[in-house]
Amino acid sequence: MKVLITGSNGLLGQKLIDLYKNKTEYELIATARGDNRYADLEGYKYESLDITNENEIAETIKKHKPNVLINTAAMTNVDACESDKEGCDQLNIDAVKYLVKACNENQVHLIHISTDFIFDGTHGPLLETETPNPLSYYGLSKLKGEEVVINESKSWAILRTVLVYGIVSDMSRSNIVLWAKGALESGKTINVVADQFRTPTLAEDLAMGCKLAADKNAQGIYNISGKDYISVFDLVYKVADFWKLDKTLLNMSTSEGIKQPAKRPPITGFILTKAINELGYNPHSFDEGLALLNQQLKQIK
Repeated sequence: MKVLITGSNGLLGQKLIDLYKNKTEYELIATARGDNRYADLEGYKYESLDITNENEIAETIKKHKPNVLINTAAMTNVDACESDKEGCDQLNIDAVKYLVKACNENQVHLIHISTDFIFDGTHGPLLETETPNPLSYYGLSKLKGEEVVINESKSWAILRTVLVYGIVSDMSRSNIVLWAKGALESGKTINVVADQFRTPTLAEDLAMGCKLAADKNAQGIYNISGKDYISVFDLVYKVADFWKLDKTLLNMSTSEGIKQPAKRPPITGFILTKAINELGYNPHSFDEGLALLNQQLKQIK
């Protein structure tokens, strides 16, 4: 099976290279904007690709003719999307149109990553059939991207995920776990929301969800996240507890108390029954995820 990844320099992209490289039954083409940032250059091909350039996408997909394209590339900084709507649209909507068109023309199965931020957060955890109602421009852009895939793609799966965490070898990607750990280690007092609830997702689990969907040629929408439903405050508390950091530095706050340009959905999190039953998806617990991160951090040091 020939697999092409977009956004291979990102956290999920690098975890997908981990999964696919040097496997004789797969041929992997990793693509991202600019130079390759993955540490190991063996066992796969890398090509620079700007997914906001329609011609580049058309040429790359026509050249390689992959069986599956996994689109991990997106503008995911929620507040930046609020201030740079044009840039957000280019990556989260326009690029998806170009990918769908090229995949259709070359009989490529498209796996597209989406988010819990397409929902308004009035309740949770959520099923795949829940009606979207985004609160932020980021959420709206990802919903519009989903609509392009659903309405125009000939062969597709959308994998929605929640609050992805993990580490890459050069530590170039941050997320809530690394942020909390770093801040507490440096003795900073941090304000953490207690009124937002999620099912945080280990990047390795999301990568495995992508691979399972690719292997099974899955069609439709799937929830791919962690299985533990916890508040953001409890998540950060667990981080402090795991690495034996000072919990008195944690200030419990509300969403209103933390001024952010973009609104976050208070309650999301996903019900994973469909992915478990149809794909064989089996995510780590949050505690297991922290233990895995700890092992990886020791290897980097």
